[in-house]
Amino acid sequence: MQNNQRKIGVILSYAVIALNMIVGIVYTPFLIRMLGQSEYGLYSIIYSVMSYLTIMDMGFGNAIVIYTSRYINQGDKEKQDKLHGMFFTIYCVIGVIATIIGLILFFNVNNLFESTMTETELSEAKVMMLILTFNLAITFPLSIFGNILTAHEKFIVSKVIKIIQILLQPMMMIPLLLLGYKAIAMVVVLTITNIICLMLNAIVCFKHLNVKLKFKGIDFKLLKEIFAYSFYIFLNAIIDKVNWSLDQFVLGAVSGTVATAVYSVAGKLNSMYMNFSTAISNVMLPKVTKMEDSKATNKAFTDIFIQTGRIQYLLMALIITGFVLFGQVFINWWAGEGYEEAYIIACILMIPITIPLIQNIGLSILQAKNLYKYRTIIFLGIAILNIAMSIPLAKIYGGIGAAIATSISLILGQGIILNIYYHKKVGINMIEFWKNIIRMTIPMIFAVVFGIILNIFLVSDNILILALKIIIYTVIYCILVWFFGMNQYEKNLIRKPLYKILKKQTYN
Repeated sequence: MQNNQRKIGVILSYAVIALNMIVGIVYTPFLIRMLGQSEYGLYSIIYSVMSYLTIMDMGFGNAIVIYTSRYINQGDKEKQDKLHGMFFTIYCVIGVIATIIGLILFFNVNNLFESTMTETELSEAKVMMLILTFNLAITFPLSIFGNILTAHEKFIVSKVIKIIQILLQPMMMIPLLLLGYKAIAMVVVLTITNIICLMLNAIVCFKHLNVKLKFKGIDFKLLKEIFAYSFYIFLNAIIDKVNWSLDQFVLGAVSGTVATAVYSVAGKLNSMYMNFSTAISNVMLPKVTKMEDSKATNKAFTDIFIQTGRIQYLLMALIITGFVLFGQVFINWWAGEGYEEAYIIACILMIPITIPLIQNIGLSILQAKNLYKYRTIIFLGIAILNIAMSIPLAKIYGGIGAAIATSISLILGQGIILNIYYHKKVGINMIEFWKNIIRMTIPMIFAVVFGIILNIFLVSDNILILALKIIIYTVIYCILVWFFGMNQYEKNLIRKPLYKILKKQTYN
């Protein structure tokens, strides 16, 4: 049953990603054009600033999944209920603290952005900060229920709720844009849809999982143990925010809303790219936790690391090579005039992030083994380096400079140092992993060469020609990796569902 939840969860994860892409491709150009660069940049700046407050989760979300999974395996319902009650209380306190910090930011908007924003933009920024502060105050206490669903491996329900959220936002926002509403309406819609989905998570937990919140005081011994586990995940969340939100904040302070808008388009494409990888790894944390609890061998962890990484690489390599080949024309059509530089920024961000994206199950393994400490310390140093490089590079080269700083930090931290750590300290055979990746890359190189030839002979900015080139390239890529890159396990992942469908069609 859990295996089915996991498999369907992965399928629905990709359905969520596909839906996100469809909505993004259709809705984002409309959104950008209706808002204009200034309003879109303003929204991106304020959203990135307020997103820093999400780090106040302090890594407790992952701890809830880990410890709830553990108590489920032990069959101890009483401990589950006490754990959930304790964390609901803690998250309420965090929500209050987030509100106070949000208000402090609200009163300092002028100090942060007066050199690059107009009076109107500053006024809008303050309203948006207040709304997003309210959003966070509600989100923290209710976020516990999404973690509980994950711990129970109810991936189908959680993904369906996510699909509802993806569809609700444009459905509510498009009429408002047509009526002339701008960035403030966006954060209102974001807040409403977020609260609706959080409430749906809570309803499922109470009605179908019989979740109870027992408020019998805080178990400080357990909290100390959990905090020791969560502390480095918390630091890692800070580092991730520095890496992925710093650039927009810096650009907003030194270059203004237009440069931030261009960077945000590249960032949106990068986020879509990252989501393709996390669809698999996001459902693996409960499984690797059980492996660690049952004292699985290093070979077992290596096998699952390689197996997951290979599947992720098959997809990620298709996307990144396709984007490098055809991305410039796509962005010109999709985002419109004034966003040409977003292609270069996106390539600078997406190419180096490919390495950690095909290895992100390693993060679940580190969490399950409680080995986040070393990774976080190294990444903290890399984040500081990113900050030191981003500010001067952004001043000189704008969005491209900020992206270069982030890229260098990714290559050093996640591309080199983390791989050494996986191999030396965690016990994962990274040499065998990279042998697999190199063997898979050979047919992909031939596909890229074909794509370059395709661009030479089909030179056009026409969207239909672009679509034709993407389809032809995808077909050639799939044929080459099927015969020369994929193993039998990976082929069976495709064959078996097809056989079942064909079998049903035959009987019908």
